[in-house]
Amino acid sequence: MTPTPAARFSVAPMMDWTDRHCRVFHRLLTRRATLYTEMVTAPAVIHGDRDRLLGFAPEEHPVVLQLGGSDPAELARAAAIAADYGYDGIDLNCGCPSDRVQSGRFGACLMAEPDLVAACVAAMRAAVALPISVKCRIGIDDADPREQLPRLVEAVVAAGVATVTIHARKAWLSGLSPKENRSVPPLDYDLVFEIKRRWPDLPITINGGIRDLDGAEALLAPRGSVRLDGVMLGRAAYETPEILAGVDRRIYGEAVADVDSFAVMERLEPYCAALIADGGRLSHVTRHILGLFAGRPGARAFRRILTEGAIVPGAGLEVLRAATAAVRRPAREVEDSASGALASDAAA
Repeated sequence: MTPTPAARFSVAPMMDWTDRHCRVFHRLLTRRATLYTEMVTAPAVIHGDRDRLLGFAPEEHPVVLQLGGSDPAELARAAAIAADYGYDGIDLNCGCPSDRVQSGRFGACLMAEPDLVAACVAAMRAAVALPISVKCRIGIDDADPREQLPRLVEAVVAAGVATVTIHARKAWLSGLSPKENRSVPPLDYDLVFEIKRRWPDLPITINGGIRDLDGAEALLAPRGSVRLDGVMLGRAAYETPEILAGVDRRIYGEAVADVDSFAVMERLEPYCAALIADGGRLSHVTRHILGLFAGRPGARAFRRILTEGAIVPGAGLEVLRAATAAVRRPAREVEDSASGALASDAAA
């Protein structure tokens, strides 16, 4: 299943978070959203354990690999290797502000070198038939975003980029930590809409500060004659994954019910069983699902049982079932309480 050049809804690439286990879990909540891998550097793909770095389950489609790098030849080679694994697209990271990324001359610092980014895009396009996208910030450091971002967009459009995802904040390469860079620089959604106004034929996805589907729908709504092509959620989708349960209905307009989280827990069992049988640990999956029942009665017990139980040697499906039961029990208690109240009212 190949995604459109700009997915209407996607889950952002997040280091240490969106690994293959996380993506399988997210796919149980939404069939339609495009999922992204963690960033993988081009040299790692070329010289490292490819199956570990690039392997993914068939049910993850549509899934896009995010590459980090700044050498066009290396990126082209890495893209060709990734294409053989069956990815639906390749994304170039031009937005990560971490020191480790900067030291490798990739990530957000590439916004200062639009011609190099364009050369990277062109090289990957020549190497593979997959759509090549770029994820960037609106600018870096003291540069004026209304000058820097258009220069980058103009360059990658000329190179044939399929879509651009814009995190609508600046990145400060010094003075702010990567965590602070996700929230401290102010959002500028207006600039993203202005870019779409200037390049109406370029598919543009907006990212940054979107906390729920209400916010996603608001950004997908037209502003005058301008309409963005997609929204990308990061931390909100990870920390409160039940958001994803309504994506197919609300964002894609499908006549379906929102996915039931209890059903997700049941459907996750075969995957966890196969992982454990293959020598993996239950905690590799459970660390990603701690927020599934966030805000519900029993959610704290759910998290505690998973956190404590999944790290015990030999932990298996009984931990998933015990955690789920901790949420079902309060739900039944609420229903019983409500039924009792109704019975009392009727008797009165």
